[in-house]
Amino acid sequence: MSGAEPAADGRLRCPWGLSTADYLAYHDTEWGRPVHGDDALFERLCLEAFQSGLSWLTILRRREGFRSAFAGFKISAVAEFTDADKERLLADAGIIRNRAKIDATLANAKVLAGWDEGELDALIWSYAPDPASRPAPRALADVPAVTPESTALAKDLKKRSIRFVGPTTAYALMQACGLVDDHLADCVARGGGR
Repeated sequence: MSGAEPAADGRLRCPWGLSTADYLAYHDTEWGRPVHGDDALFERLCLEAFQSGLSWLTILRRREGFRSAFAGFKISAVAEFTDADKERLLADAGIIRNRAKIDATLANAKVLAGWDEGELDALIWSYAPDPASRPAPRALADVPAVTPESTALAKDLKKRSIRFVGPTTAYALMQACGLVDDHLADCVARGGGR
């Protein structure tokens, strides 16, 4: 049950990607494809944290607003945000105005600004499991919400003072950024970008 289903074009896809045009585009072109670069991974880390407790579609539809509000998620720029910037963010209807999530984003940028170039990328990707050790999921029920790798990644990030990233958020990041390929076995997007 809940295996890959045909889209309007007749090609099989993960069922979650079929509910809206936004999801279909994201499913087909981004989700599960490798993402590298500290700023790009910082953006995904932030967006996954903002998504916590909400629908991903809510975040996806506000992504451009987030990018505008957070200086394109350039770590060095966000690390320089002031209290006035924080107040601006809390008043910005184009993003999720959650104080704890905004505070975490600003604090995380300050921490990451002190890291060497490529350090965030290397750290996150060091938790990518061997693809050969993971059978392709046949149904949505086969896709975990948390793995030992995501638990270890969340713990490592927390140890390094990165906030608002638990094991579930870390696993969503791993899925979104291509550390794992959780497209269903029969999904046309499985293996994309590899």
